[in-house]
Amino acid sequence: MAAPNAPAGTYRAPDTGPLPGAAPTTRIELRGVSKSFDGDPVVRDLTFEVMQGEIFGFIGPSGSGKTTTIRLITGVYHPTEGTVRLMGADPTHTSRQVQERFGYMPQHFVLYPTLTVRENLYFSAALYGMGVVERRRRVDQLLKFVELWDARNKVTVNISGGMQRRVQLAASLLHDPPLLFTDEPTAGIDPVLRGKFWEEFRRLRDQGRTIFVTTQYVGESEYCDRIGVIREGRIIALDTPMNLRRIAMGGDVVDVESDQFSPAAIYSISRLPFVQHVQPVTHREIRVHVQEAGAAVPLLLDAMNDNQCEVQRIEEYRPSFDEVFIELMKRDEAANPAPEGAQNA
Repeated sequence: MAAPNAPAGTYRAPDTGPLPGAAPTTRIELRGVSKSFDGDPVVRDLTFEVMQGEIFGFIGPSGSGKTTTIRLITGVYHPTEGTVRLMGADPTHTSRQVQERFGYMPQHFVLYPTLTVRENLYFSAALYGMGVVERRRRVDQLLKFVELWDARNKVTVNISGGMQRRVQLAASLLHDPPLLFTDEPTAGIDPVLRGKFWEEFRRLRDQGRTIFVTTQYVGESEYCDRIGVIREGRIIALDTPMNLRRIAMGGDVVDVESDQFSPAAIYSISRLPFVQHVQPVTHREIRVHVQEAGAAVPLLLDAMNDNQCEVQRIEEYRPSFDEVFIELMKRDEAANPAPEGAQNA
């Protein structure tokens, strides 16, 4: 598909700016969106925005509604209730101009298995109206980026699942879109290449592009600018990684280590007004949940000194995002238990 007003047979990378009529920085907007199949709700009352120039992570357990949400945003599904806007337009009635401004890497392989790796990319590039010279340059560039140069002439059905994921990522980036949807982009990818994918996502973000990514590797949420956490079709948390840590843990956490802990010292620390609770880790270490770590550390040191306890180590503890995710799931499950007899999908 050639860009509007481009001469026949030429390709022009889409502008990263907003479409006429779209909010200057809003790429995706959902308001009260629900989707049901045969009366069975899959996602419920989704309301959030994704802004230009950010990596937005969408995480949740298998079957929680992540892929359905992407299909609603890209216009594959019509919402049962609510409104969706993709760069200011209704995605179910998008113009060619809108369609050319986003890339989509689906969760499952959808290219031609009987074509070679390079032929698949050439075919995809031709759909965007790329001329022969530009097509060859861009395909070669992306083959090297996803480390498939040596496999470029292999029939796609004969390469591994991880390599097929790399072909799909390359295909989604061919037209240099300002908005990229990636559904489980690093599934089946080795850790080294996974890191390169995230480097590329950050590079695109720094150019003002927007990345909407779902991932099965919860730790990858650290690389996102904002994260939406979904459970059973509902968004249960939406914030930056740092703030989600604070939400999940009820504030900050400080580890204190000493050879001289006494019950009086632990009691004294637990009574401080900024301390939420004290958790023993070992006989030499406690974990103190506080409102704000930076302000708490000097006051904890004072409390230890007042109780004649020498501090060997005191530092903020940063829980892994796996811990954060599990805690958020537990909290929501306690607040919204499944109906009796119901089974999780």
